[in-house]
Amino acid sequence: MTVRVGVIGAGMIGQDHIRRLTEVVTGATVTAVTDLDAARAAEVAATVGAAALPDGAALINPPDVDAVLVTSWGPTHAEHVLNAIAAGKPVFCEKPLATTAEDCLRIVEAERAHGSRLVQVGFMRRFDPGYRQMKEVLAAGSLGAPLMVHCAHRNPTVPDAYHSAMAAQDTAVHEIDVLRWLLDDEIVSAQVVTPRATSKRFAHLKDPQIMIFETVHGVRIDLEVFVNCQYGYDIQCEVVGEEGLVRLPDPAAVGVRTAAAGHATAVMQDWKDRFAEAFDTEFREWIASVAAGAEPTGPSAWDGYAATVITDAAVRSLESDGTVVSADMKPRPAFYGGSA
Repeated sequence: MTVRVGVIGAGMIGQDHIRRLTEVVTGATVTAVTDLDAARAAEVAATVGAAALPDGAALINPPDVDAVLVTSWGPTHAEHVLNAIAAGKPVFCEKPLATTAEDCLRIVEAERAHGSRLVQVGFMRRFDPGYRQMKEVLAAGSLGAPLMVHCAHRNPTVPDAYHSAMAAQDTAVHEIDVLRWLLDDEIVSAQVVTPRATSKRFAHLKDPQIMIFETVHGVRIDLEVFVNCQYGYDIQCEVVGEEGLVRLPDPAAVGVRTAAAGHATAVMQDWKDRFAEAFDTEFREWIASVAAGAEPTGPSAWDGYAATVITDAAVRSLESDGTVVSADMKPRPAFYGGSA
């Protein structure tokens, strides 16, 4: 079958996913688009032969929409996801699932009441080939028990609108999700400390930040978030076990040798390029699950809730000068693979 997708939010990421669904992923078509900017919705819809609809509620219910993609402004996510669940339709929601833990739990409870999974959250790193290879190594057990994780998330620059809390909410949230998945372990506390600030930042921004997490099984994670590093978009991850370590590979790039520059390898400048393959795989697998009438296999509503709780703890630590803050998470329901 061809999965007919309605898209709520036609901004940059929405347009990129519409391109992906129509040009990259087979078995999908976009039949409806809505955005707060009606003119933009109409323009984007026209490029793919879709209907431009006035709002999310009008988009979710029509019979020619089989599944919903939410790429709108974060505070609107909960409303649209809840409406999709009420309509019984699969819904892919870009992160965050919701901007508050309470709204995430509302989604979790609505999905449980529905009786099967409908929600997938857009944490694309789980679909990156490098992270998947790391997961295979860790699952094989050849490294022994994981002890420590060292990570870095570096951006060349960020705009003036980027504020200090976004280092956790918008940036580190990707590491938070992928490390919970890699380690098959839950994060129970967060601490954020700030070293000497870079002169390249805007005055209102604390940058860089060092985030320290602890898991249920005692694994210690340190994460450098440096969003004005100047030189490129650089993602690093190393898991150290009792008998070895596994490291995330850098993207493949040719080495260039010249008299002027010596031996150089290009560094990617943009997150969209760095994780292009992960985004493509993420949507291929989501569309395949919808077409098969199966539950999604990607990050769940519970993963969206967990990420929000942990980023909230990190922000509270930042605002309290580095106090260790507990991530007060509810017990995971059996519906999502827990024991509660």
